[in-house]
Amino acid sequence: MKALRLLKKHLDDLSERITTRLIEAKAVETTSKIELERQINLCLQNLLTADEFDIKYQTAEIRNLVPRPHFVSLYVTAWILEKLIDHKCVIDIYGTDEELYYLVHHEVMKLIPLDW
Repeated sequence: MKALRLLKKHLDDLSERITTRLIEAKAVETTSKIELERQINLCLQNLLTADEFDIKYQTAEIRNLVPRPHFVSLYVTAWILEKLIDHKCVIDIYGTDEELYYLVHHEVMKLIPLDW
């Protein structure tokens, strides 16, 4: 799948971009940008090795958040809402689920555009 090849190629860059975007938009308050970026990177690495069932399970709660979601953006958003929120480097997460999705999606689409 082309999107996964692009994700693998741009993994570190995308982790940094998403982290920066979330912090600059004040959507995530953290004690450590470096640790937050590391956690985002781990999320993306997990996506690379996840099977279809795992991806669908992870994104089930927000699957209908937006019409025709990008699976990378949706996976990262679900992970932020379900797992990152409890990480020790995160003070708080602000905004709606949809706002978080679009912050993540803005960066994902720069590096991993989907061909509809």
